Amino acid sequence: MSDLLNITLIFASAPRTVHETSLELPTGVTVAQALQQSGWLSRFPEIKDQDLALGVWGRKAHGHTPLRDGDRVEIYRDLRVDPKVARRERFVGQGARGAGLFTRRRPGSKSGY
Repeated sequence: MSDLLNITLIFASAPRTVHETSLELPTGVTVAQALQQSGWLSRFPEIKDQDLALGVWGRKAHGHTPLRDGDRVEIYRDLRVDPKVARRERFVGQGARGAGLFTRRRPGSKSGY
């Protein structure tokens, strides 16, 4: 077993802007230590200032969460719009006919297919 872990850090600092870094860190490192050693806390001060959410492979994590080899640490920004509100607004804009999963059907097909 190797004494180094391969860790990937992911952060979307703005829409359509994703930063990704791969690190080799010693065994037993935590999420907070990985961020510190990567230099991202000084490069992106909003991570610490805004107390952004952290995750490992899409699951919520804390700074004291230990990392394993191959983990992907993700830093999440706050949502600017509630997804439910955005969906309702899109539905109002489209109208009832243009919304839904099965709006485009092939001629002669059963409904729902």
